[in-house]
Amino acid sequence: MRTTVTLEPDVEAWVKRAMRERDLTFKEAINEAIRAGMSARAPGVPLSLPAHDMGAPLIDVTKALRLAGELEDQELAARLARGA
Repeated sequence: MRTTVTLEPDVEAWVKRAMRERDLTFKEAINEAIRAGMSARAPGVPLSLPAHDMGAPLIDVTKALRLAGELEDQELAARLARGA
């Protein structure tokens, strides 16, 4: 599967360090980290995260993902036009 992820600076540093120290590709380092994290919990036990009621949204977010996608497409088009 191919996907895009945004890494926090500390995670990026960990991945780069793992790549350098263990001579891994980016893909190998990420997969290794995910496998280690997933295997840290008991097999067969589903991942459980707490849910919190954040109340009603203060703004209408029904089209937020569509807008974010359009803005990202515009930025990508602008970069390609600049040759970056």
